[in-house]
Amino acid sequence: MKEPPNNKKVDELLAAIDRGHNGAMAELIEVIYPELKRLAHFQLVGERPDHTLNTTAIVHEAYLRMSAGSDGWKDRKHFLRAAASVMRHLLVDHSRKRNAAKRGDGTPPLLLDESRLVSDDDSVAVLALDDAIKDIAAISPRLEQIIECRYFAGLSVADTAEALGMGVRTVERDWQRARGYLVRAMEPDEP
Repeated sequence: MKEPPNNKKVDELLAAIDRGHNGAMAELIEVIYPELKRLAHFQLVGERPDHTLNTTAIVHEAYLRMSAGSDGWKDRKHFLRAAASVMRHLLVDHSRKRNAAKRGDGTPPLLLDESRLVSDDDSVAVLALDDAIKDIAAISPRLEQIIECRYFAGLSVADTAEALGMGVRTVERDWQRARGYLVRAMEPDEP
């Protein structure tokens, strides 16, 4: 698989971030911005159409959170995996806030006017997915990493294997297992 042409530049910038150089993070984001936009778009694919966050907002918020300090990112794939994880957490936090606001967020309840009911949004599904991933992480942190790479970062099986330092066949098996856990966890409970 051919590496992106600016891979060496990304590695140099990651090393500069580790050394604490001012401006290195901003320069890294500029170089890798199209990939971050792709990740953010990938994250929003399953969201409701009227979602209040867009890809640009997600990338910028992820930048703010990640620029607070380096986590010792080893390479481009490690950085993108971390960015995908931050983006997922952004969407989960956004859904929690939205649900809290729907429940009144501490304000006194109003009488329900059924004529003003709005259809449910996908924020409940986002929270259920996050809960399912946390349950999977308790069983196997490796499965959580594979889910983040495959589902949230959109990496191929081969790229996931390389990013996590595993064999392709191991990732294939674990991805199948992780999907099975997710399907079972996301199914509505039977009465």
